[in-house]
Amino acid sequence: MIRVCSIHDVPPGEGRAITVQGRRIAIFRTLDHWYALDAVCPHLGGPLADGIVADRTVICPLHERRFALDTGEALSGGACVQAHDVEVRNGQVYLQLVREQAAAA
Repeated sequence: MIRVCSIHDVPPGEGRAITVQGRRIAIFRTLDHWYALDAVCPHLGGPLADGIVADRTVICPLHERRFALDTGEALSGGACVQAHDVEVRNGQVYLQLVREQAAAA
């Protein structure tokens, strides 16, 4: 796992974009959990880290596509995004990238 930030770097209910091993990743913090998705919406390239986080989902700020934070599933149709494993240890956030998978149409 790779250390990507401190818990203080992302306020609850928000996301932040980071680059890990050449990939843009969006890290999200809810009130009780941390999540990570590929950072770009497959619809029109919207920045998911800037989306609205609610009910364990993120809504793309460009065209309101909704994705499950835990799986990357496209809840409003279209292609999914890749979800990644996140752990918090001693106030630090760690990420394990998952290999890219074929996105569902």
